[in-house]
Amino acid sequence: MTTSPKNVTFDDNNFWVALNDGRTLGVPLAWYPRLLRATPQQLASYELSARGIHWDVLDEDISIEGLLAGQGDMTKHRQAVA
Repeated sequence: MTTSPKNVTFDDNNFWVALNDGRTLGVPLAWYPRLLRATPQQLASYELSARGIHWDVLDEDISIEGLLAGQGDMTKHRQAVA
């Protein structure tokens, strides 16, 4: 059985992912800078799949596997060279 998301909710500092196996994960928004900077309307505009959560407007994809492993944003940000 694949652990899949059923629902996502937000508070000021975290997002909460209810899983199909009965668990709920609390994840700091600070782990995902795009989510941290998003408006409430942008946060609410997510799509669930069997493997994760996708925000088209934010260009953000989060896998349940990664959340269960405790991984935050794995995007490498380039730093400007002076």
